[in-house]
Amino acid sequence: MAQIETAPGRPEIARIVAPNPGPLTLEGTNTYVVGRGPAFVIDPGPDDRGHIDAVAAEGERRGGLAGILLTHSHADHSAGVERLDAPLLWGEAGEDPGPFKVVATPGHARDHVCFLLDAACFSGDLILGEGSSYVPPDGGSLAAYMESLRRVQGLELDLLCPGHGPFVTDPQAKISEYLDHRLERERKLIAALDGGERSRARLLDAAWDDVPPELRGAAAHVMQAHLEKLEAEGRLPANLRD
Repeated sequence: MAQIETAPGRPEIARIVAPNPGPLTLEGTNTYVVGRGPAFVIDPGPDDRGHIDAVAAEGERRGGLAGILLTHSHADHSAGVERLDAPLLWGEAGEDPGPFKVVATPGHARDHVCFLLDAACFSGDLILGEGSSYVPPDGGSLAAYMESLRRVQGLELDLLCPGHGPFVTDPQAKISEYLDHRLERERKLIAALDGGERSRARLLDAAWDDVPPELRGAAAHVMQAHLEKLEAEGRLPANLRD
């Protein structure tokens, strides 16, 4: 049976974790059912009948569903849309849906957005409840991701509702942690490049030395995003090799 958790001090926000755990999804994708009479669903999650049934039941308990919102189009957040009997109000672009304000936050995905409800931010995969987010080369660039973090950092927030992991009750500390983490990776990468290293494999060893083997492939994609950022800034040597 699905476990339903309400946000600290915010009973109008319910979190239901999908049964798709993994190295990148942590314990699973978070689906949020928000509000009452009727409610909204943020990120229905994967196409899993049991999970979607639990989301629909929570929606009915809250007076029905007014609509569905997606932070981005990755399948672990969006594949369950068609199983829910509710309109998709935000999947690509449009006006602010219902009581939410939309903030464009590309970086993890080109179409990534966050949804604001008062001082709560539904942060999708921009910021996770634990660990760091995956920033692929095709997500809109690492520079865009860093700018997205700074954009959210400038908001007055008291709660992050992430796409994976637990609620975050100190948003500013978490966002600062994310910015520092990316800058530290960049510092390690630049130090290795300045030291004459040109092998991509050894650059990965130098800057992502703490990554477990099962995440090395994902780390290589993230490193490519870092390298593309340095290239755009004119700071990348031209003679890299595999």
